[in-house]
Amino acid sequence: MSDVVRKVKIANKLGLHIRPSRHLSALARSWDAEVTFRNEDRVAGADSQLDLLMLCASYGSELEITAKGPQAEEAADSLVKLIEDKFGEKE
Repeated sequence: MSDVVRKVKIANKLGLHIRPSRHLSALARSWDAEVTFRNEDRVAGADSQLDLLMLCASYGSELEITAKGPQAEEAADSLVKLIEDKFGEKE
């Protein structure tokens, strides 16, 4: 089973702050997959909201999502959609 890799840009103006990091972490944990995020030289496991905040991903930052496991494809695609939808935020 190979890794699934997706790239996506942070679309919401406030970037990856506490609320979006909570949504990302919860969604990632809902799949049977191990997910990591990369922003430049920073890497975070999706299961840690604090680690996601430490990515310092602001508006326009490109995140690389890597997923492994039986539901890797579904996990990566759902996380990309959440980010592209600005985490449900209006701005």
